[in-house]
Amino acid sequence: MRELLTTLFNQAVTVALPQQRLAKFLPPPPTGKTIVVGGGKSAALMAKVVEDNWEQDLTGLVITRYGHRVKTDKIQVKEASHPIPDHNAVEGTQQIFNLVSNLTPHDLVICLLSGGGSALLTLPPPELNLEDVINIHQQLLRCGANIKEINTVRKHLSLSAGGRLAIAAYPAQVVSLIISDVPGDDLTVIASGPTIGDSITSTDALAILHQYQIPLSPHLQQYLTTNPSPVILPEDKRLHTVQNLLIATPEISLESAANLAQTHGYNTLILSDSIQGEAKEVGIVHAGIVQQIVRHRQPLAPPCVMFSGGETTVTLSKQGKGGPNSEFLLSLAIALDGLPHVYAIACDTDGIDGSENNAGAIITPFTLQQARELGLNPQEYLTNHDSYSFFAQLNSLVITGPTLTNVNDFRAILVTRGRGE
Repeated sequence: MRELLTTLFNQAVTVALPQQRLAKFLPPPPTGKTIVVGGGKSAALMAKVVEDNWEQDLTGLVITRYGHRVKTDKIQVKEASHPIPDHNAVEGTQQIFNLVSNLTPHDLVICLLSGGGSALLTLPPPELNLEDVINIHQQLLRCGANIKEINTVRKHLSLSAGGRLAIAAYPAQVVSLIISDVPGDDLTVIASGPTIGDSITSTDALAILHQYQIPLSPHLQQYLTTNPSPVILPEDKRLHTVQNLLIATPEISLESAANLAQTHGYNTLILSDSIQGEAKEVGIVHAGIVQQIVRHRQPLAPPCVMFSGGETTVTLSKQGKGGPNSEFLLSLAIALDGLPHVYAIACDTDGIDGSENNAGAIITPFTLQQARELGLNPQEYLTNHDSYSFFAQLNSLVITGPTLTNVNDFRAILVTRGRGE
């Protein structure tokens, strides 16, 4: 069962890789120059795929996370910090703006965007410094805010977000090729929408900061108050030269994994590709659905696999080790309480769950029993947000290294038999 769950996860990742998805979305070559720019965990591999499939000359620069570099010949790859931006991100973003400045309508900008782009494409306004931005990023990631809320704030802290990269490239043609890592595939949220118009205001950002009780320095408060609408509105005529194309989505990955499970003889259900909320609460809800499957063969009959995607969050009250996928699984295991014939995997498709070296983990009907035999208290590890340490001691972590794509969380719960079978 563990091998099957791992195979399903690998299928979800493989179908979303740039080399599987990108080439067919490339635009026709321009009569002028081709500049390739972008940011995200997949940006370097996306750049390599563009090089391999582009017959004319090109140049450019993309920014990816440390450890995600891929060798390219013509497109420069710069590595920077994620999820907290650093000076390399700022320097690289400024270089990108320099590359797309002073272009003509005959030129083409191919913009490669994927998860992680919000931090990697960072250019603080002159009124703020990088330390201001870092401080807000850190607090947003700890408070339990969802990705749309986080990126609403980020758009007000970076001159590259909210359509402003596209405006910098005007009047050139801009084609953005985008791998979605957000619930609902909202283009304004992915990488904070550098080539997408938006209508949010600083009032929206301030409301989120106040909601999560994030303190602001006096000059940051003043900046947000005196710059009410820094994004580019969707109706701006300078965006008429922009195309934004989704090349990979969570739903594509879930469907591919479900199709594979069916070939192995399992009934399948994709619960949703857009689940959000606290990871431990989502685990409890999933456990309730599993119990309905086991007891009543609803909403599908065993043997079956139930899939879901989206992006859960963790509000950190204590500083343990682990990300939302392993926390989801620990909560799920506790709620199932050793229910027979149930196995599950939860992993981030980028290969990194939170800030640790694992993609996620796997649970079986014996997970809690094994933990107790080792003297581990599952509830204590959950309370301490220390799910990584819990699963590490059970040898149940899934470690893939960077996958170089990102279509968000992948969850698969396998039920081999129902009650009385």
